[in-house]
Amino acid sequence: MKISVIGTGYVGLVAGTCLADMGNDVICVDNDLEKLEKLNNGVVPIYEPGLEELVKSNVSEGRLTFSSNLDDAVKKSLVCFIAVGTPQSEDGSADMQYVMNVAESIGKAMNGYKVIVDKSTVPVGTAQKVAEKISQYYNGEFDVVSNPEFLKQGAAVDDFLKPDRVVIGSNSPKATAIMQEVYAPFFRTASRFVIMDVKSAEMTKYAANSFLAVKISYANEIANICEAVGADAEMVRIGMCSDKRIGSQFLFPGLGYGGSCFPKDVKALLKTAKDCGCGYNLIEAADKVNKNQREIFVNKILKRFDNDLKGKTFAVWGLTFKPKTNDMRMSPAITIINSLLEHGAKVKAYDPKGFEQAEKIWGDKITYAKNSYDALENADCMLLLTEWNEFRRPDFDRIKNLLKTPIIFDGRNQYDAERLIQRGFEYYCVGKQTQNF
Repeated sequence: MKISVIGTGYVGLVAGTCLADMGNDVICVDNDLEKLEKLNNGVVPIYEPGLEELVKSNVSEGRLTFSSNLDDAVKKSLVCFIAVGTPQSEDGSADMQYVMNVAESIGKAMNGYKVIVDKSTVPVGTAQKVAEKISQYYNGEFDVVSNPEFLKQGAAVDDFLKPDRVVIGSNSPKATAIMQEVYAPFFRTASRFVIMDVKSAEMTKYAANSFLAVKISYANEIANICEAVGADAEMVRIGMCSDKRIGSQFLFPGLGYGGSCFPKDVKALLKTAKDCGCGYNLIEAADKVNKNQREIFVNKILKRFDNDLKGKTFAVWGLTFKPKTNDMRMSPAITIINSLLEHGAKVKAYDPKGFEQAEKIWGDKITYAKNSYDALENADCMLLLTEWNEFRRPDFDRIKNLLKTPIIFDGRNQYDAERLIQRGFEYYCVGKQTQNF
């Protein structure tokens, strides 16, 4: 099948590459010429496990190409995915200018029936607006469908190649059949299509992400109560997860959610609810708890150092909002490090993949370590902010020798409190009181 994907961010690049890997001829379109040159040479600008290898193999086989010519790509395609950004506006709503600009360009390029697919996360009613925009420039037959993505950064390629479900919002049997044909190769044993109307599909993405955000915020609020009363949040989590009605995912307390999806989608759903005059107390609370979680962590640090961080050096392990990505958008590390700097502290940080983005945020305001242990040398304490695998089993004797004082603030609850305290560390985590001497 001939397919175009407009936008080569996380969603567009993963979608286009994986669709090409199933034998389709895919043109990925972007207006960033420097990025396109890199992609055509097999250089992937984002870190996503397995993606670079797939890009190189499909480019070499001729199934995947990159272009700035949107008009040509649309004319050659039966299915056109819109995968451009929908950044958060000041009022919390999704900024739709890029989607609508692409819709206009598609309308001008149309040369026959096509299925236009909203792959970007967009508010309810966007498909109708896209259709109206295209109709201003093209009076032939076409359909606009909603096909929200449910990719987890760090596992996006695997999620696309082995989806647990594909949601298709369509009001056209013809478009539905074409979309089922697009995704059929990804379902080798059983069909997992979820077919619904367009508006319901648009709402499904926001509802799913906001529900997961609520679970994370709930876990964090429970953890804070556990810490206050002397309970162990990890034991409570295990007890909760043993109830099959609750499940085990997204109930780990920590520093809250970040990234490009949860914060933005929660805000967008809040804005939609307010605009419609609907109740939104639970969603609003989840957003508030998430913000507070960073402040609670910083307050622990301030309390330990008697509110005086001037001249102290903090070794930070992890900058990205989650492991296995170089994405720092809305990362808890940003809030925490900024707060440390505001209090006069120095920061020496290490992250396996996040330095390029970090330098855009802080420049020379922080120091970038060569490796995790280099970050610790002569630091007053260590902060674990992202749970990269390489941080799970460190050499604690080496950590103790490198730090001025053996203090660890663990924002991800990675380590065994009792063992560390027995080894002479001061250890602070989330959701559990620790007896530090």
